[in-house]
Amino acid sequence: MVNFTKMQGCGNDYVYINNDIEKITNKSEFTKRISNRNFGIGSDGCIFIESTEDADTSFEIYNYDGSEAQMCGNGIRCVAKYVYEKGIVVKNKMKIKTKSGIKKVELNVEDGIVKNVKVNMGIPVFSTCNIGVNYPKDVVINERFNIIDKEMYLTILSVGNIHTVIFVDDVENIDIEKYGKAIEMLEIFTDRTNVEFVQIVNKENIKIRVWERGVGETLACGTGATASVIAGYLNGVVENICNVYLKGGKLEIMYNDITNVAYMVGKAEFVYEGKLYQ
Repeated sequence: MVNFTKMQGCGNDYVYINNDIEKITNKSEFTKRISNRNFGIGSDGCIFIESTEDADTSFEIYNYDGSEAQMCGNGIRCVAKYVYEKGIVVKNKMKIKTKSGIKKVELNVEDGIVKNVKVNMGIPVFSTCNIGVNYPKDVVINERFNIIDKEMYLTILSVGNIHTVIFVDDVENIDIEKYGKAIEMLEIFTDRTNVEFVQIVNKENIKIRVWERGVGETLACGTGATASVIAGYLNGVVENICNVYLKGGKLEIMYNDITNVAYMVGKAEFVYEGKLYQ
């Protein structure tokens, strides 16, 4: 029997496991089973929280299909809320270890409840050889590709996870399964890619739809929202402080163009807790 907590950030829902207690070893197979929305708990994946000597806490994230991700912006906010409100790490500023490095977070707490979390998302990486992209150029910024029957302009970067950003006139009229899947599986990617379709509302507001590798369309992605604003800023279509509206809610992204560090602010919510009978 395994104790679990269901949490969501902007509708990006994961099952959270305190692995210091539960000690799950086969995390990939466990995730595939419990993430199934018919035969399991139902989620975009599973996040395993574990103590570490390198930071205040750490986590590993597995997608719905059992593949491991490096980082999750919505997930890290939920981890911060989880460890704070459960008394594991009672700090307003934390260091959280991820597969893409240690991230710094700041918690906005009122009466013992975490209202929102600001995450230092780090410096984006564009170098193709460092982010798993086989391409003749060192960077891919607004490069033209033929995707099935459309000509699309792609910007590729990593903010802990690899993302491919495409600007479109209307995100609601995109066949996201058709084009998202095609871009995810392009041969230039050594380990697939996440995909964001971005509609510019104005220079301070954008709307995006997210196609996550190993999952499909999700309601939100924190690293994807961050990548979208950075890509928009570099392409001259948004300001460096921008509201991002996803299907699951709103995030605020700030990109410091002097230090190149990006920040994300958003909420995290408990949904329910329970026991899983294995």
